[in-house]
Amino acid sequence: MVIVAEISSVTVGIPQECARLLSSRDVGQGFVRTGWGFRPAHQQSVAVRSIGITERSVRALQSEVSNSRHLNSSGTSNKREMVIATNPCRKTKIVCTIGPSCNTLDMIWKLAEAGMNVARFNMSHGDHESHQKIIDLVKEYNAQCKDNVIAIMLDTKRRTIYYLKIDYLPTEIMGPEVRSGDVAQPILLKEGQVFNLTIKRGVCSDDTVIVNYDDFVNDVEVGDILLVDGGMMSLAVRSKTADTVKCKVIDGGELKSRCHLNVRGKSATLPSITEKDWEDIKFGVDNQVDFYAVSFVKNAKVIHELKNYLKSCNADIHVIPKIESADSIPNLQSIISASDGAMVARGDLGAELPIEDVPLLQEEIIRRCRGMGKPVIVATNMLESMISHPTPTRAEVSDIAIAVHEGADAIMLSGETAHGKYPLKAVKVMHTVALKTELAISSTVEPPIPAPLDQRASLGESSQSHISAMFALHATIMANTLGTPIIVFTQTGSMATLLSHYRPSSILFAFTNEER
Repeated sequence: MVIVAEISSVTVGIPQECARLLSSRDVGQGFVRTGWGFRPAHQQSVAVRSIGITERSVRALQSEVSNSRHLNSSGTSNKREMVIATNPCRKTKIVCTIGPSCNTLDMIWKLAEAGMNVARFNMSHGDHESHQKIIDLVKEYNAQCKDNVIAIMLDTKRRTIYYLKIDYLPTEIMGPEVRSGDVAQPILLKEGQVFNLTIKRGVCSDDTVIVNYDDFVNDVEVGDILLVDGGMMSLAVRSKTADTVKCKVIDGGELKSRCHLNVRGKSATLPSITEKDWEDIKFGVDNQVDFYAVSFVKNAKVIHELKNYLKSCNADIHVIPKIESADSIPNLQSIISASDGAMVARGDLGAELPIEDVPLLQEEIIRRCRGMGKPVIVATNMLESMISHPTPTRAEVSDIAIAVHEGADAIMLSGETAHGKYPLKAVKVMHTVALKTELAISSTVEPPIPAPLDQRASLGESSQSHISAMFALHATIMANTLGTPIIVFTQTGSMATLLSHYRPSSILFAFTNEER
C-alpha cells in the first residue's frame, strides 16, 4: 500500500475517529477519474464522500490489502489485473440533469444507486423556488445515505440566447414541458418555404415567429445558415430589414416553442454572464453548490470575473466553462488555465462549427485538460435515443466508450434523465459501458511526466507544486507496479486531486478532517 501526505500537512496527525474520506468535489465525485471506496457489487455505485470511516469501509480496505498481498508469490503475475478484477469500480463520473422525470426523492435515490455522481440543474428551466426544492432533496439524500454523496452543479445556461418564441403560447411558460414538445400548434416548415424571424413583439403567424434577442438582426448576415433546435432544421438568410430576417427553409420540420437558434460559425454578442446568470450564481452561493457550469465562455476574462466574485463571497465552488462557442476555440488554453475544468458541450459547438470538427475538438479539449491536470466532462447527445426508447443505438454506446477511452473524467446525460421516459435505464447503460471500457483500458500505460520546472514556473506554479507533482507521479508508478491502493492524508484535497491526474490503476483513498 502506498501512503502519501500533502507537503503542507505531513506532520498533521489525523485520528481515526476524526478521519473522513475526502469530499466528493475534491476527489472523485467532482469528476476526478480515479474511483475510491467500496459498495456491494449489486448496488453498482462507487463514489464515497466525506463520511466517517464505517465498519464496512474498514473491512473493504482490509480486503483490498489482503488481495494485494495474496497475489502470485513469484511477484511476476498479473498483479494490476487482479486488483482491477477484485475492484470493478467505475472511475468515470456520471452527471445527470434533473427534470420532471426524476425530481422526487425516490428517483434521486434510484439514480444514485444506478450510478449518478452529480446532479445538474439547468437554470434556463424552472425558477429558483422549483430548483430549491430539488436541491433540498439531493441534500436530504446526502444526509441519509451513509456511504455515498451526490455533488450539485448549477448550469447557468441563459434563456435569452436566440430563443424562438411562438406568441400564441403563454409567455410565462418555460422549462421542460415546452422543451419536450408540449406545444398546441407546432409550425410545420417545408423545404423551400419562405420563413421570417422578427424581433417585433406581438407579431406571429404561420410564416413568422419572434426571436427573443434584440441584436439578432445585427448578428446575422445574408448567406448565413441558421440551425434550429440543434440542427434538426436549417434556414438560409436571404435578406433582412431593420427588425426582420427573411429566410428560405433548407431542411424542414416541426418548429416548436423556444427552440434554440444558432448561426453556423458565429457566436451571439451577448455577455457570457448576464444579469439573470448573476442571480443564479448568488442562488448557488446561498446553497453551497459544488460547481458552476458557465455557458458560452469566449475568453478567460469571464472566468476571472466569476472567480473573483466567488472569492469575495468566500464560496468554495469550482467553475467549469462550457466549450460550446466558436469564439472559445482560439482561447482554449487560457480558458482552461483559468478554470477548474471544462465541459465539451457538443450540441451548440456542433451548431456553430462544422459537425465533422466536433470529434477532433473533443479529443483536443480532453488532451489539453489532462495535460493541465484539469477534469473534463463530455456532454450532449450521449444517449439521446433513450429519451424515447428503452435501449440505446450502437453508435451511442461507442460514443460513451470513446469518451472514456480518450480520458474524460465525466460523461453527462441531459434530456435522457431530465424529461426522458427511461432515466434509470439511461444511467445504468452509461455506468455499464463506462465500467467495461475502463476495465479494458490497459493499466500498463505509464502516467504522463510532469512538465519541466521552468515550464511549470511559466504557468505560475511554484517549486513546491513541482515537488508535489513528482511525489504524485512516483506514488502512482509505485502503486501500479505493486498493484496496491493509494492512501493520501490531505487537508485541502490538492494532493488527492493531483494523484488522480496520473490515473493510478487501483483505488485511491483520501482521508481528511475537513467535512467540505
